[in-house]
Amino acid sequence: MTTVAAPAVTAAPATGRRPSAARSRVTVNVVMVVMILYFLLPFWWLVVAATKDNDALFSTAALWFHSPGAFLTNLHELFTYNDGEYLRWMGNTAVYAGVSGVGATAVATLAGYAFAKYRFPGRNLLFSSLLGAIMVPATALAIPTYLLLSKVALTNTMWAVILPQLLNPFGVYLVRVYVQESLPDELLEAARMDGAGELRVLWSVALPTLKPALVTVLLFSMVGTWNNFFLPLVMLNNDKLYPLTVGLQSWYEGAMIQSGANALFTLVIAGSLVAILPLIVTFLLLQRYWRGGLTVGSLK
Repeated sequence: MTTVAAPAVTAAPATGRRPSAARSRVTVNVVMVVMILYFLLPFWWLVVAATKDNDALFSTAALWFHSPGAFLTNLHELFTYNDGEYLRWMGNTAVYAGVSGVGATAVATLAGYAFAKYRFPGRNLLFSSLLGAIMVPATALAIPTYLLLSKVALTNTMWAVILPQLLNPFGVYLVRVYVQESLPDELLEAARMDGAGELRVLWSVALPTLKPALVTVLLFSMVGTWNNFFLPLVMLNNDKLYPLTVGLQSWYEGAMIQSGANALFTLVIAGSLVAILPLIVTFLLLQRYWRGGLTVGSLK
C-alpha cells in the first residue's frame, strides 16, 4: 500500500501589516497628544500667570506657578477694582449672551423648521441667500449695522449688541439639516391626524426631537456673543454697558499707556481666566444633551 505524504505546510511570509498598523496608531496618538498640548497651552499659561503679581509676571518662568497667595490677591483686586467694575461687565456679558443665545435659537428653530417642512414661494431663493450670508464676515456688517441702529436711536444701548446677534444663519442651516434627517414627515402627519395643530406639532413633537440641534445652536450663539469684541466696541461708548471683552481691553490699554498703571496687567489676566469659566461650566452642563438618533425606532 502506497502512502502519500501530506504536503508540508509552510508559514506565510510576514506581510508587515501588523507593524505598519502599530506604527500608524503610534503616529496618530503622538499627533493627538501634540494637538491637545497645543490647545491646552494657552489655558495653562493663563492659570499660571494668574498666580503671579505684576513683578513676577515679567521676571519668573512663564509656564510655572509663582504664589497661590498672589492668585487670591489678584481675585480680590479683580472684583473690587473701581467699585466692582468687573462684576458689572460680567453681568452685562451674561445678559448679552443669554438673551442673544435664547433669541437666536428661537429664530433659528422656527426658520429652520419652516425651510425643512413647508413649501412656499421663494423658499429656495431665501435659503440660498441665507447660505450666502454665512460667508459674510460679521465684522464686515458692524459698520452698516451701526448706521442702521443709529437711525432708530439704539446705539449705545444693550439692544445694539443683542439685536444683531439674533440672526444666526449657520444656526438656521443646522436646524434645517437636522430636521430633514431626524424628523420624518410620517411622525408629523400622525400628530396632525390626531388633531394637533401646527403649533402643537412643533411644540410637542418637533422640539423634543430637535433638542441636540437646539442645544448646539444655543451654545454656538452664546459663545459667539460672549466672545464678541468688535460689535460692542463699535456700538457702545458707555463703560457701564461694556461686556468683558471690551472692558478687559480698556484695562489693557490703560496698563499700556498710563503711567503707573502696569498693575492692571495682573487684573487683565485674572479677569480673562474668570471670564472663560462660565463657558466651561455651560459646556459641561449641556453636553449630555448632545446625543443623536432620538427618533430611531419611533416609527413601526
